[in-house]
Amino acid sequence: MTDTRQRLIEATAEALRTDGIAGVSARTVAARAEVNQALVFYHFGTMSELIQAATRAAVDDNVAYYRERFAQIGSLRELLEAGHEIHDRERETGNIAVMAQLMAGAQQDLLLAEAARYAMARWCEQIEVVVRRLMADGPLAEVVDPAGLAQMISAVFIGLELYDGVDPLGSRAAIAAVEKLVVLVDVVDDLGPVASRALRSKVRRASASG
Repeated sequence: MTDTRQRLIEATAEALRTDGIAGVSARTVAARAEVNQALVFYHFGTMSELIQAATRAAVDDNVAYYRERFAQIGSLRELLEAGHEIHDRERETGNIAVMAQLMAGAQQDLLLAEAARYAMARWCEQIEVVVRRLMADGPLAEVVDPAGLAQMISAVFIGLELYDGVDPLGSRAAIAAVEKLVVLVDVVDDLGPVASRALRSKVRRASASG
């Protein structure tokens, strides 16, 4: 990647954090990158393509940053704790603001919608690996779809991140509810072999009838 292209990507991410998507333009990005405005269109064609490239690069960097942390997770409770850590860091770095801006712009722009899907998919990939590992020998493994559960977890955390900026108290109440669900899953995982077999049988019957 050329130095100019990288500078434009970094300038765009910073502009999204501080100015919001409405304040991002070829002029403002070029000024931040200290390059000629024409280079925006030379390297990316349109501002939407530049924003897409910037958000994809940010997501790739974040996923790489947290990969080792995800590999160390040994329970759903630890996954929730990791979620708290990620939330706090992403808020401090301004990446939550970028995601919020991306989601807002995605409603009207197909390229930004594609970037938002990419971001979700990258996080889901990492979470699914953890979920599959944690549920491998548990009583719910036969009936819970790891990919679907990973998508739900990703959607919940992104939703809470966006919700936090609007209603912090409501966001904390929602997180508390999630923590109680994690406690319930921990209890299920700690069941003895007899109770686990009974639960598996009951869950199979309920799943079949549903």
